Amino acid sequence: MITRRQLFAGTGALAAAAVGKAALAALPEIVSSQAPATQAPLVPANGPHYHPVATLNGWTLPWRMRAGVKEFHLVAEPVVREIAPGMKAHLWGYNGQSPGPTIEVVEGDRVRLFVTNRLAEPTSIHWHGQRLPNGMDGVAGLNQPAIKPGQTFVYEFRAQRSGSFMYHPHADETTQMAMGMMGSWVTHPADPRTLAVDRDYVLLLNAYDIDPGSFTPRVGTMLDFNLWTFNSRAFPGIDPLLARLGERVRVRVGNLTMTNHPIHLHGHEFVVAGTGGGWIAQSARWPEVTADIGVGQVRAIEFVAAAPGDWAFHCHKSHHTMNAMGHGVPTTLGVEQSDLARKIAALVPGYMSGQDMQQMPMSMPLPDNTLSMTAGRGPYGGIGMGGMFTVLKIRSDLARDDYRDPGWYEPPRDSVAYLWEGEPAASPGGAVPR
Repeated sequence: MITRRQLFAGTGALAAAAVGKAALAALPEIVSSQAPATQAPLVPANGPHYHPVATLNGWTLPWRMRAGVKEFHLVAEPVVREIAPGMKAHLWGYNGQSPGPTIEVVEGDRVRLFVTNRLAEPTSIHWHGQRLPNGMDGVAGLNQPAIKPGQTFVYEFRAQRSGSFMYHPHADETTQMAMGMMGSWVTHPADPRTLAVDRDYVLLLNAYDIDPGSFTPRVGTMLDFNLWTFNSRAFPGIDPLLARLGERVRVRVGNLTMTNHPIHLHGHEFVVAGTGGGWIAQSARWPEVTADIGVGQVRAIEFVAAAPGDWAFHCHKSHHTMNAMGHGVPTTLGVEQSDLARKIAALVPGYMSGQDMQQMPMSMPLPDNTLSMTAGRGPYGGIGMGGMFTVLKIRSDLARDDYRDPGWYEPPRDSVAYLWEGEPAASPGGAVPR
């Protein structure tokens, strides 16, 4: 009997055998990457100039110019994605990674996209939010035949408006999107001076249900996911966002999970500058510190990096900033556990209660291939966050276009919250608590 995991593992070899070198000879080169870190923005080598985006824990897909058309090659295939150090997942994605590489074009570009299917089942690609001919919209069975294993389909249209978009399957999408098949698309304005910013980030929100010790998501899960991720990475595996003091920063966030996400930035207010439907006029933009992003929506937020430091950037649903959650864990707050703990310890050598473990300075051993719920650590100790959480690092001495992590912020003296060491406050009754 072939298990589900064996089937997924063997899919790549099976489909690759069906796509011979002769069939691919005239296609653009297949470019792949499995690097988990944020790669440097791809400066355009030809075509109209633009300021490229940085894909958080991802990369931009190169293209070739052919008779004035930008040609890209996407390959739908099984991939292995490191969710964070210590955990890998067997997912489906594009060109070696989930999410797939970001596609960047310029308003007015003629775009031709070759899509090769190396999965063991049919697929398609929907270009989410794009204006295009109906036959290029990518809904299998409605606009086109499904792309069978081993086949390559061609999509061609003109990028008609600038903005932030996504791509994902519209074939068995409950399975395929739950397995990580998605990617970002950015169309830059024809005039690079329009809507210009100094740093432009893009990321997707996605979620998985992967049991500790296993590698493949449960694709039938609707809401009770246990891994909430930015671009299929969970904190502390998510790279920081970087900015030089005074720079104008844009962050484009697309949501392909099954619930909304209130994305919150510390220390700064921002404006909601764009949606999946286009850019918002300057007079209509609104100030926020939290932008709620619904399912299938994109929000582009913009702000000036006004204060140096390490500022949290995260989903404000508290259970979305945790890893490998156990949904059946009971609440033990206020329960006296010492007597019970002694009885259990007599039966189970080495047992510690939850209260004991909170005092431990180190993490306890975990099952294979899973993550601690709140493993992130900062310069002052445990951050107590996982999942959809990262840090915006603003530095005055960061070089422009430098995306290397500068390390933790060193604040000026006497600017950090500190322990009160004077007399304790009296209780309402006048007594001093002991």
